[in-house]
Amino acid sequence: MNFLAHIYLSGDNDLIKIGNFMADGIRGKNYLNYPPDVQKGIVLHRAIDTFTDAHPIFRQSTKKLHARYHHYAGVIIDVFYDHFLAKNWVNYSNENLENYVTDFYQSLSDNIPILTEKTIGMMPYMFEENWLLIYQTVEGIEHILTQMDKRTMNQSKMRFATEELTEFYTEFEQEFTVFFEELRAHAQQKLIEK
Repeated sequence: MNFLAHIYLSGDNDLIKIGNFMADGIRGKNYLNYPPDVQKGIVLHRAIDTFTDAHPIFRQSTKKLHARYHHYAGVIIDVFYDHFLAKNWVNYSNENLENYVTDFYQSLSDNIPILTEKTIGMMPYMFEENWLLIYQTVEGIEHILTQMDKRTMNQSKMRFATEELTEFYTEFEQEFTVFFEELRAHAQQKLIEK
């Protein structure tokens, strides 16, 4: 899952959201250097990734992309799934997506001392381009994938992946919907555990 899903699956605790959001940049046991709720978010992020990567529906989605995008297929599906979460946000939250996103950006700004350097460096771009909100549209997804492709020196070809998103749109959305219900239950269980 990509940023929006990780944040959403963290529940209502801002520090858990932050830990989950920035977890990719924290290796091994380094997570123990953070406050307990941030640690919980990092551990939750890892559990979400493990569950997602092994799930047959997620793999079914990635198969549509393997021939063209190889090992980037999973990254692209993560972004596609965030699109379907954003597009169908009213099915998952009573809070308006724009308000939710604005509150999260404020939470990051309020907690600079506990953020990773990578997260701090990313924030101006994220805020200015409003990454979490532009997931709602295919054009927004194309922008995100183009930015990600640039970071691979255009080797991934991710900038073209909205072609497959459009071609298999209904299938991807159905796969996301079934998968996300299982992932939500898994994440809720992990939040209760510790």
